[in-house]
Amino acid sequence: MSQQTVKEAVLATVEAIQNDAAMARVQYNAKTQWEEDVRCTATVRDFEPMVIDEPAAFGGGDSAMSPADVVLVALGTCQEIMYVALASTMDIQLDEVKVEVNADLDLQGLMGLDPEVPPGLLEMSYDVRIKSPASEEELKRLVDTVENQCPLLDTLTRSVKVTGKVTFNDSVDYVGAGSYLDQRSK
Repeated sequence: MSQQTVKEAVLATVEAIQNDAAMARVQYNAKTQWEEDVRCTATVRDFEPMVIDEPAAFGGGDSAMSPADVVLVALGTCQEIMYVALASTMDIQLDEVKVEVNADLDLQGLMGLDPEVPPGLLEMSYDVRIKSPASEEELKRLVDTVENQCPLLDTLTRSVKVTGKVTFNDSVDYVGAGSYLDQRSK
């Protein structure tokens, strides 16, 4: 697919949304299932299931990406997609876009060894490398636009309401009083 094809698809979507605002709402869905040890599968739409695993240090077989790896991949690829899509609508030629994403995790929080340490990723950083014949001014405008419109960057840097429930043996739905999710959403 060329940048021209991407441009046509993006502009057609923009036009459809302008004609019917209901077209702007998109819902994503993923289903996951534990398989064995700490290996799980994830199913999205009609794609082949994706295997998720952990390194041996976490009891895994290191046969696939970990959930943290998937978060990094999601941010990097979302940025690449936004660079290509937005550059196409701004008539900026891109020859190459690469993103490297890094994150820090303190195992003391994950393992519950220190209540002061969060169990999740502590810091993330990304390094975008662009090759293009466009001017520095055009590329800076592109970067600013991507930074303001990248959905995964927005999701990771903005407080997003997350709700959840747990069902026991197909009959009892449980939402813990004062649960972690409740505390984090305040």
